[in-house]
Amino acid sequence: MDQKLKKALSILVIVLSVAAVICIAFGNQELHDAWDAVRRLDLLYILGLLGCWAVYAGGDGVGIWFCLRRQGFLLSAGAIVRITLCGFFYSNITPGASGGQPMQVAAMNKAGVPVGNGTTTVTIRLICNQFMVSVLSLAFLIANRDFIYRQLEGAIWFVRVGWVINFAVVPLVLLAAFRRAWIRKLVNGLISLLAKIRILKDPETTRRSADEVLDTYHTALNSLLRSPGEIIRQCLCSTASLLALTGSIVFVYHAFGMSGTPWYHLMSLAFLLFVSASYTPLPGASGAQEGGFLFYFRGIFTGGTIGLALLTWRFFTYYLFIFVGVINLLAEKISRRRQKR
Repeated sequence: MDQKLKKALSILVIVLSVAAVICIAFGNQELHDAWDAVRRLDLLYILGLLGCWAVYAGGDGVGIWFCLRRQGFLLSAGAIVRITLCGFFYSNITPGASGGQPMQVAAMNKAGVPVGNGTTTVTIRLICNQFMVSVLSLAFLIANRDFIYRQLEGAIWFVRVGWVINFAVVPLVLLAAFRRAWIRKLVNGLISLLAKIRILKDPETTRRSADEVLDTYHTALNSLLRSPGEIIRQCLCSTASLLALTGSIVFVYHAFGMSGTPWYHLMSLAFLLFVSASYTPLPGASGAQEGGFLFYFRGIFTGGTIGLALLTWRFFTYYLFIFVGVINLLAEKISRRRQKR
């Protein structure tokens, strides 16, 4: 598919999701005056949401800084911020978050980091993020099992499927590092199958690309395993980032003056929503996140506020990254033009 068409479709999906959320938020007949409910939002909790957004992005940025420092690259704080925001922006506008990591590698390369080192950095961040997503979501599920099964009822299988898909990255990465021959045979077999059914037009190029990816994973994981301290630092960065992302729901809940549901129940649902919707192959998991929120938090946001809660939560966990990402890209373009002049 043409790249311009892909971008246009991604933008269309995002615009439609924004329009749908706004319609849900302001079209709820249970809520008599939606604008009054917005005006009554507690400013202190809105500031807390901004703090969650900053910690979510900052945790990933600090992890990138640690990885690059260990490889001998000491980038400025401004460069790390630009790289981090670039990754979040492209992850949120591309299907399956497929564009975030390649664009981060490109941004690092512009800052003087070779492509190999940049790829190693994003790979280590991926491994630690997926590992901590699996560990934390399972911990929240076990600790609040009765509440979650009662709240989600028959939809718990969404969580199970999402958890398996997220966790699958960890053993696949380990196999890629320690049993590369097995993975290479599996990948080559899959490529041959796709070539036979004419989905792949150039299987040899795909094989070379797959071999490069496997080599990168191998190098990154070996580098990580040689340093237990680095593993702990990266997992702590991922933990802080993920807890800030899921913890934002607590601030949304109290911003609307709600009470009665403890913070750990709210965070459990937010974590499991993230796990069950993250594998959706649409920009920002649009559709799955919105529909999941309305189902997972039904009965928790009362008085018809669930639509406004969805809009507020989605703004601080998704739309704000797009807005700030656009500003970041424009600022970078202006800076490059000035340098050329």
